[in-house]
Amino acid sequence: MDGIKVNLLDTPGYADFVGELRAGLRAADAALFVVSASDGVDGSTRMVWEECAAVGMPRAIVVTHLEAARADFEEMTRICAEAFGADDPDAVLPLYLPLHGPQAPDGHAPVTGLIGLLSQKLFDYSTGERKESEPGEDQLPLIEEARNRLIEGIISESEDETLMDRYLGGEPVDVKTLIDDLERAVARGVFFPVLAAAPATDGSRQGLGTVELLELITRGFPTPLEHETVRVTTVDGKPRELKPCDPDAPLVAEVVKTSSDPYVGRLSLIRVFSGTLRADQTVHVSGHGLADRGHEDHDVDERIGALSTPFGKQQRPVSHVIAGDLACVAKLSRAETGDTLSAKDDPLLMEPWQMPDPLLPLAIQAHSKPDEDKLSQGLARLVAEDPTMRLEQNQDTHQVVLWCLGEAHADVALERLRSRYGVQVDVVPHRASLRETFATKAAGRGRHVKQSGGHGQFAICEIEVEPLPGGSGIEFVDKVVGGAVPRQFIPSVEKGVRAQAAKGVAAGHPLIDVRVTLLDGKAHSVDSSDAAFQTAGALALREAASDAKIHLLEPVAEVSVLVGDDFVGAVMSDLSGRRGRVLGTEQTPGGRTLIRAEVPEIEIGRYAIDLRSMTHGTARFSRRYARHEPMPQQVADRIREEERKAS
Repeated sequence: MDGIKVNLLDTPGYADFVGELRAGLRAADAALFVVSASDGVDGSTRMVWEECAAVGMPRAIVVTHLEAARADFEEMTRICAEAFGADDPDAVLPLYLPLHGPQAPDGHAPVTGLIGLLSQKLFDYSTGERKESEPGEDQLPLIEEARNRLIEGIISESEDETLMDRYLGGEPVDVKTLIDDLERAVARGVFFPVLAAAPATDGSRQGLGTVELLELITRGFPTPLEHETVRVTTVDGKPRELKPCDPDAPLVAEVVKTSSDPYVGRLSLIRVFSGTLRADQTVHVSGHGLADRGHEDHDVDERIGALSTPFGKQQRPVSHVIAGDLACVAKLSRAETGDTLSAKDDPLLMEPWQMPDPLLPLAIQAHSKPDEDKLSQGLARLVAEDPTMRLEQNQDTHQVVLWCLGEAHADVALERLRSRYGVQVDVVPHRASLRETFATKAAGRGRHVKQSGGHGQFAICEIEVEPLPGGSGIEFVDKVVGGAVPRQFIPSVEKGVRAQAAKGVAAGHPLIDVRVTLLDGKAHSVDSSDAAFQTAGALALREAASDAKIHLLEPVAEVSVLVGDDFVGAVMSDLSGRRGRVLGTEQTPGGRTLIRAEVPEIEIGRYAIDLRSMTHGTARFSRRYARHEPMPQQVADRIREEERKAS
């Protein structure tokens, strides 16, 4: 429009894909919320609004489906003001009102045009073309009330503090001043205009509200020059000041999305924040501190191949991309979503956006031997596309676990593995990392004596095992007197004890929180060896376990749930049903409550799904490991029986 290029990014609104949303917010200069006049505002839309508010993103609202029989623009505007204008409902106001045509036999009056409140003009779309006219006398009262409220809402956010007094004193405010103040208020993220839209009908070229929406985008939204500068450092952490959106400044660009194309391969969507990115240029790739999620840090050089700009399903080749624009780069083999691209001789690093913590574990295994051969490479490509996903190779349970944000996120991940990378996997029950410990003191004797010609094997040791407080680990104490066990073999006994503890002594889970005391033993001058005493130490620990009560320990997580006040009772009751202990609650702004509890991890494997269902997608939670503690006997018996059947 008017020679202005507009990049539209359609980000998912569902909570499972909040990582893509945050990437889109980094790349965009403003956000446009589309709400249906017939459906209202759901929990996912509120969540996205909060994400935008957290980063100060300029926002506007478009009410669609005005052609629906029960659509009510005024009521929808009121609902939006309640949902999005909690601090100031007058910050959410319409710029246009729908113009209704003649009433149909069913009582429905279709929307045929718009009334501009600032311009006081009518825009008629009934013929398929936008026609401008003056309002009639009967329409002026309808305009006046809404226009006055809009003017007061704009002026209340004006940087000219005298403007409101002058307006209330009867001084007229010209439209240009109002539009300038509106643009500044929208850019600051303190005023959120509402527009109306409806699809084109009868083969018309223009949908109702299309021109008005484009005018808001091009004139009301901030340009890339007004985009707040993201914190940039050198790769060793020194701050670097850059002029915003300067094509001649050092190159700083970011990978905001990574996808795979069956013909092109890996395709990276890039937002250039500073400098100019050129085809066939060698750039430095830096990023991105997510090694704990299976994403390796990057500090490499890569050559940019062909550049293109997306236009629908097409890719239009370009020779360069200046600051403020978006482009696609094919076959960046090392760069992942969130990585920074900068000049080869001046490597820089952008502050990453905050990644949500994936809280839904998905344990998978290859469906067949051919799938097993391709699984590792497929998973590596999958997590390269999605930094919100965490890949875990659990050393305790020997499971491959994909941590996802929710059920839809998990379904998409499995489908991508199958369709893009040709890897078929089976989902198996996720197992928690259990532990064992001694509940009572016990003694054990390890005797390893063998004679088979030549040097034999001889080692005898006697130990005592006693439980320790949680978090103590394995403590080994030497109380041998008189050289019953030669000094050089005492570390061998400890090594054998610790090796057996890692394997477990009852159900095959690692043993923790015990003190093992070496009391006595015997050795042979020829047949004793390091290996023999390692074996004797392991045998002694197993014998002690056979005469003692062994507790099965389960991991317990500290869980924090942020939930609307309407759902507090249901959430607390559900946590109690999961053997959780509620530690406390506290009120937070916006009619929400923070619930803190300790819950066994076995009970919250699907909590990301269950909590969303329970609260209609409005609650959030976080978790972190607290400790291992003894499992109730009936639960321990059930777990042991399940493990016995699975083995």
